[in-house]
Amino acid sequence: MLDAARDPVPVGFIGLGTMGRPMAGHVLHAGFELHITARRAAAAQPLVQAGATWHATARELAARVDVVIVMVPDLPDVEAVLDGLDGLLAGVVRPLLIVVSSTVSPDGVRALDARVRTRTGGLARLVDAPVSGGEEGAVAGTLSVMVGAAADDVALALRVLRPLGNPVHLGPLGAGQIAKACNQLIVAATVLALGEASVLAERAGLDVAAMLDLLGGGYAGSRILEVKAHRFVAHDHSPSGPAKFMVKDLTFATAEAARSDTATPLLDVLRHVFTDLTAVGLGDQDTAVVQAYLEGLHRTGANRTQTEDNA
Repeated sequence: MLDAARDPVPVGFIGLGTMGRPMAGHVLHAGFELHITARRAAAAQPLVQAGATWHATARELAARVDVVIVMVPDLPDVEAVLDGLDGLLAGVVRPLLIVVSSTVSPDGVRALDARVRTRTGGLARLVDAPVSGGEEGAVAGTLSVMVGAAADDVALALRVLRPLGNPVHLGPLGAGQIAKACNQLIVAATVLALGEASVLAERAGLDVAAMLDLLGGGYAGSRILEVKAHRFVAHDHSPSGPAKFMVKDLTFATAEAARSDTATPLLDVLRHVFTDLTAVGLGDQDTAVVQAYLEGLHRTGANRTQTEDNA
């Protein structure tokens, strides 16, 4: 059996987008033997030039690694990586730990693990390890990594994930996704509060930049304020982490709340806001676009949505 603390571990990485590419780079620079594949070979070239091994298919990659990190948008994308003649599962010939760093449904990742174990005769199993920290954290290697894993898989998962930032084991499979849902609730609430405060302050004639800088030193200070203050000052909502993804994430949180019979008055408002701003065409922008969304609302119709106003 592989000794997770000492033996060399060949690691695969699938999903070389805005977050995945720098994450894979940190794994490589930490000294792991890195194997990669991507829909566009060009996306992998910087990593190949740095020493990673390219594979034309996920099936080829699976046969060469003990662990593979998957960083794609949602569960259907994870399943697309796993399934098919050239999918990851078709190449499983030895024990394989599949680390899902995508943000997906807790129930969905548990169900997928059961299917993967059945399909591979128990050779492959899942760990969920969604991340928080955005593109900045991915580049800096300072992501918070929320790990849900069976006890037998914890040591190996943490070892491989450590180059990405701070991985913490929070419970069995699915625990990472529940933690990420809680994270997104807090992030969405903070972003919405900052957007609302920025619009209110600007319309009152305040220097928004000076105000946010000042608030950052008090109880209103947060990592979100630190990273996004310039966006609210400059009204810069250019794409980074698309706001529309919040709809998915907050829906997962709502489902978990229903399962545990938890009242979520704030979550319900947040899901409504992000659903509505996506419906009016703002979902591809950064989450700071809540500022523009709020600017389109009016106090006299504060309970109306933009969708209704534009109808």
